[in-house]
Amino acid sequence: MKARIILLAAVVLTTASCEKFLNEGLKGAYSSENYYTSASKAEMAVNAIYNSLYDNNLWMFGDVASDDSVKGGDDGDQPQINEMDELNATTDNGSVAVFWQDTYETINRANNVIANIPGMKLDAALEARLLGEAKFLRAYSYFNLVNIFGSVPLKTKPQNTSENIHVGLSSVADIYARIDEDLTDAAAGLNQNKNGRATKGAAYALLAKSKVFQQKWTEALAAVDAFEALNDYSLEPEYADLFCSGAEASTECVFAIRYLSSTTANRGNNLNVWFSPAVEEGGYHFNQPTQSFVDCFNETTVLGDTDPRLDASIGRDGEPWFNGTVFDESWGNVTGYLVKKYDEETVEGVAKSLSVIPQHRIRYAEVLLLKAEALNEASAANVAAAAAALDEVRDRAHLAGTTAATQSALRNAIRVERRRELGFEFHRFFDVMRYGKDYAVDALGSAAWPSDRYYFPIPQSETDANAALKK
Repeated sequence: MKARIILLAAVVLTTASCEKFLNEGLKGAYSSENYYTSASKAEMAVNAIYNSLYDNNLWMFGDVASDDSVKGGDDGDQPQINEMDELNATTDNGSVAVFWQDTYETINRANNVIANIPGMKLDAALEARLLGEAKFLRAYSYFNLVNIFGSVPLKTKPQNTSENIHVGLSSVADIYARIDEDLTDAAAGLNQNKNGRATKGAAYALLAKSKVFQQKWTEALAAVDAFEALNDYSLEPEYADLFCSGAEASTECVFAIRYLSSTTANRGNNLNVWFSPAVEEGGYHFNQPTQSFVDCFNETTVLGDTDPRLDASIGRDGEPWFNGTVFDESWGNVTGYLVKKYDEETVEGVAKSLSVIPQHRIRYAEVLLLKAEALNEASAANVAAAAAALDEVRDRAHLAGTTAATQSALRNAIRVERRRELGFEFHRFFDVMRYGKDYAVDALGSAAWPSDRYYFPIPQSETDANAALKK
């Protein structure tokens, strides 16, 4: 009996202690209500948006789903990427789901900043910059989503209520309208301090790209004009120098995913691991370039040499690789080629994941090509001006000026130049799709799409979690 009384007393004391503990506020944790209290914390919240970009798999969509590359890697490794390569991804494709989740994480972090910073009473210039960065990153995220999935939930508020979490699909037009509004706002608040953050130039450049993708040629040219008025960008003299340590400081870099030198594995640009050869460097040899990509370099330079962008972009049999080695086609076990842009002279093992080579997402060369496209499509009277913009890019590659003299011929020339210039920077799939179904079917060999273009399916995990998608 005595033992039972002691035990009962212990239970009562424990229950009382638990009640007291559970009523205590969380220690060492922040919520939106108590976090946004200082300028330093506001900056940290914006930094967290950038951090969410570092380890995404955009290359699987931009490259592998296009005619520029195939999955590569070892047989049976990452089979879900094969589905993406063949444009038959299902709603339970893991790689598609990871991209969706990562991108909406970026958007959610941006939404929290946009909702909370205006009430902090920060210095006006600092507030404008931080909000500009958040809106740029949200716009960039939605630009990728709308081109990969088409209609998606347009979430613009923190995920703290059922109404904000369960959001139905918005039209492609409405998503682009939000992208354009965010970029216009961002451009007004951002500066040109190129410290790895989004800048005014980046906002104007992405706005120009958004307008081109919507075929709003005059508005695209207005954004290009605003970009060029900054007078802050120029082409790197040598194309290959864009893909080495320190390239983020180039005057050609408009926006890039940047990495800091670190001794912690997997904190660098891990594409250095994904794309590099297994034999020499312990890499995974994914994203192997196609013969179609190689064949698009069908012009020689004015001196009769190979276009330098080809060997700066990929490894080919018998051509220089790194550390004095020569590339062997057996390293690319599927196509005989490997991507070179994100590889560097590092040893096998942990060092491979410490790469600081930036991932360029917008370069000045692309802005020139967007300008050329918008000029050409706006009016046949602009062919000469469009050709001049195109030739700036060709000249850096030591190619002669374009011979395209008609609107149609120049359209084709610009499309080829985009493929050469921006290869393996994750643009090609977006371009193939926006050029129209005939072009896409010719490039990808698939006519079994349910609409004018292929969109990846919304992951089942999102459909399960978002009640508004079940209606």
